[in-house]
Amino acid sequence: MTTVSRYGKLVAHEGRGAELAKLLLDAADALAGEPGCLLYLVNRQAGAPDTVWVTEMWSSQEDLDASLAQVRGSGPAVEAMAFVGHAEMIELDALGGKGPGQGRPASAR
Repeated sequence: MTTVSRYGKLVAHEGRGAELAKLLLDAADALAGEPGCLLYLVNRQAGAPDTVWVTEMWSSQEDLDASLAQVRGSGPAVEAMAFVGHAEMIELDALGGKGPGQGRPASAR
């Protein structure tokens, strides 16, 4: 099974970064019982308080898709997007390292 890793960059409307970060941290709490979510880390960019980064790792694309289907259009998701002026998702190919589900895939050895 291949893990899915990605970075999300969300730039809130001016002065709304703290509110956006709180909603994303609430989302992280809600994922605590989600076995397919290996990592959901919320960060604020140093020196740019309205820029929030989310680092995600999922057991599979199916687990990520199922989670997105549950939250898409929900109250918290709509509320969070009301704070966002710009959003970008960066899909990653995990090569290994220290962390959950990490080990070096044969293609990276």
